[in-house]
Amino acid sequence: MIYDVRQVTAYSYGSKVTYAHHVLRLTPIDRPGQRVHAAVLDIAPLPVERREGQDFFGNRVIWITIDEPHQVLTIKVAARITVESVEPPRPEQTPPWEVVREEALSTTDLGPRSPAHFLFPSRQVSLDPEIRAYAAESFAPGRAMLDAATELMRRIKSDFVYEIGATTVSTTPPMSFALRRGVCQDFAHIMISGLRGLGLPAAYVSGYLRTSRPGTPRLEGSDAMHAWAMVWCGEQAGWYGLDPTNAVPAGEDHIVLAIGRDYADIAPIDGVIFAAGGQKLDVGVAVTPVSSPG
Repeated sequence: MIYDVRQVTAYSYGSKVTYAHHVLRLTPIDRPGQRVHAAVLDIAPLPVERREGQDFFGNRVIWITIDEPHQVLTIKVAARITVESVEPPRPEQTPPWEVVREEALSTTDLGPRSPAHFLFPSRQVSLDPEIRAYAAESFAPGRAMLDAATELMRRIKSDFVYEIGATTVSTTPPMSFALRRGVCQDFAHIMISGLRGLGLPAAYVSGYLRTSRPGTPRLEGSDAMHAWAMVWCGEQAGWYGLDPTNAVPAGEDHIVLAIGRDYADIAPIDGVIFAAGGQKLDVGVAVTPVSSPG
């Protein structure tokens, strides 16, 4: 499926910002099953300095400096992307989760996609014993890895309430777990915490959802940036995306923007500003199918 993605991010500040330095992770790149035909990033006011590169995990990063006084920062993203439909293995055909755990713990691979980087606590994902116990209910001895992870995903969808405003970007997994509510970031963090608590690799993915599909219910998290988890199912099977907000596998309706250990690794906009007063953030996203490739 070919998509046109449009995102507008606008920060309104309580007073003029005299200087700003930002780190942006807002531009998609080619990944397995995903090809970027074109991507443009427009910024106002115009940065005095702009440079681009990649982080350790291969995400595209843009560093900008603005020295023009401003009360509004606007960042527009326009991209055309092809997402291929990849058929995952049948969940029951993946290895038992205990085998996956042993493979992950014994790996000597330290490359960007190695499970070694996604086994341990990270800045925004702690290994909480209550979340671990909750996840363990899906992981009976000998159960196939993807089968168990899929059940965990569905339980999170069933047991938690999607509620915008119930949490913030700094809410920790134990806090949102206790609330039993939150948004896609919270549900992905809870799932990741539970899996890592069992010794299983899990990554955090930011991206977009198809805005709508005729004849089907609208997915939670469309019209905004979205987040889901990727689970490692062993050396042969590799990584698969699971969306606990919607209880669906990440497929051709999901467009990957960045992959990291948690939200802090791949925050869309980060940085420092010189200003006083508060700020307001508005984000609008549209993901429109253009056609099926080929």
